[in-house]
Formats: sequence, C-alpha cells, structure tokens
Amino acid sequence: MSENLMPHIRLPKDLDVDCALLPGDPARADAVATHLEDAELLASNREFRSWRGTYKGKKVLVTSTGIGAASCAIAVEELIRCGVRNLIRIGSCGALQPECALGDLILVTGAIRDDGTSTAYVEAQYPAIPDFDLLSACREGAAAEKIPYHMGICRSHSCLYGERNPELYSYWTGKRAVASDMETAVLFVLGSLRGVRTASILNVVAASQSSVAEDIGKYASKEATSMSGEEREILTALEAFTRIQA
Repeated sequence: MSENLMPHIRLPKDLDVDCALLPGDPARADAVATHLEDAELLASNREFRSWRGTYKGKKVLVTSTGIGAASCAIAVEELIRCGVRNLIRIGSCGALQPECALGDLILVTGAIRDDGTSTAYVEAQYPAIPDFDLLSACREGAAAEKIPYHMGICRSHSCLYGERNPELYSYWTGKRAVASDMETAVLFVLGSLRGVRTASILNVVAASQSSVAEDIGKYASKEATSMSGEEREILTALEAFTRIQA
C-alpha cells in the first residue's frame, strides 16, 4: 500500500479528485472539512493534512501546505501526481495598500517572484499568473456569496523577519502591489509549467504599515477580525469549484 502513496502528503496516486484547496495551516484544513459533506481525513504527515469530501455534489480535497514556497511546491507536485488539476490557495497575507483592511479578501492576478523556490524551477522572467478561468470562477464565487474583495498583484517572498523587510514593503507598496505572502508565486509557476489550473485567494491578517509579527500573533490566537476573512475565503473557493468544468 505504501508504494502507492506520495512520499510527503501520503495520498494515493488514484485519488479520483481533481479539485484541491490549499491552506497553509493544518488547522485551517480541518476548518474547511466542516464545510464538506461526508468529510474524511485521508492523511496527516508533517505539515501536510488532507481531507476529502463533497461540496454541492463536487468532490473536493483540502491539503495543508505548511509555511513557505518550498513545502507548498512539494504538496502541489505530489497532488498533481495524484490527478489534481484545479488548485486554489486559501492563505493569509499582509496588506501593502491602505484600502485592504483586516479580514478583506484579495483575488491575486499575478505574483512578484521574490521567493527562492520558483526560481529553482525556471528563470525569473517567467511570469507567475493564475489560470484565467479559475480566477474568474473565484470572482463569481465571491459575488454569489456577496463577499467583497480586492484584485491585484501580490509579492511572494521567503523571509518573514528580514532586516530589509520594511524597505522592501515600502518599495512594492509604491509599485502598487496589494499584498505580501510566501506561497502564491510558486503555485502559479507550477500551474503554468505542469499545465494545471491555479488561483490564490488571500485573507488580510496584517494591515498596511502595521507590525506583521504582532498581527499574525493576534490572528493565530483568534483575536483578529480577519477570522471572518478565513470563512469568506473558504466559501469563495468552494463556490469557485462548482463553477468550473473538468
């Protein structure tokens, strides 16, 4: 049996699910499972926790990817080998623009590749963009649930506590990037390279010009209003899956 399992996410090659949600936190995977019918925990190994169920008759998988591009890439590569063809990241981000408040959603239209993992795959000139149809489905899902959202470019990076971060945040704010995360760029690059659909819905957990560490701490301890954003991004992504063709 183990010979048929992916080495890290521990899921079988014949999974028979083509849609997957990708939170970072394993606990958020558990939260997604509460929205699914017949939810079944399939595997839990390291940062990778996977549930399978249905939403409005659509088979859905949710697999947590951990923090950062490297672990996200491992999950995405192995999910593709399991037959997944539509992947939506539902993750947290820091806002770079003042109009993006705590709990707001951002539908990402493209990503600045400031991570190390995506450049290990292909040169930096290669764009990090979502699949148009899946992004459109996310927009339709948000509209159907009457969930407000922003659209724009995010910056994906690999260093949360770098000494140059304030300078870099200021620079990319001036270039009209709307948010900062750590996983979207590599997801988009892999989607293009492997021929699968990808999209990213981000929940603002750190406001522009705020202390990222402090705001993330509040979010983790369930104190922030952005917890409502977590529910919004889950519903938006699930609704998106009901709107796409196989």
